[in-house]
Amino acid sequence: MQNIPVVRLIFYFSLLIIFILSVVNADLIPRFNGLSFVSDKIVHFLMYFYLAYAGLLCKFAIRNYLTVLLIFTFGLFIEFIHFFHPYRFFEYLDLLANLIGVTIALLIFELKNNKSY
Repeated sequence: MQNIPVVRLIFYFSLLIIFILSVVNADLIPRFNGLSFVSDKIVHFLMYFYLAYAGLLCKFAIRNYLTVLLIFTFGLFIEFIHFFHPYRFFEYLDLLANLIGVTIALLIFELKNNKSY
């Protein structure tokens, strides 16, 4: 049995850390410049997979697909900020990687918690 308040604290802290890392100058993040194009998309996938799965574990009083949609919207908001940020770039493929990450997290969560199989 998991302790929901602790899971929620970890989730909110994760959102904060990802937001901060997403808006600071990328040159200030160690090893960020060494990422290839594909590695960057894998990082996006993993971050949003993690966020979505952690959000689903929080068991908010909304449907699971809405939790995942809100997390994807968080990523969309960050990409919108990148459009205006002098040291970051808006990329549609980042959004696609985020979408794939949250979708797979939802699928795994639903399959794992579906008791009828």
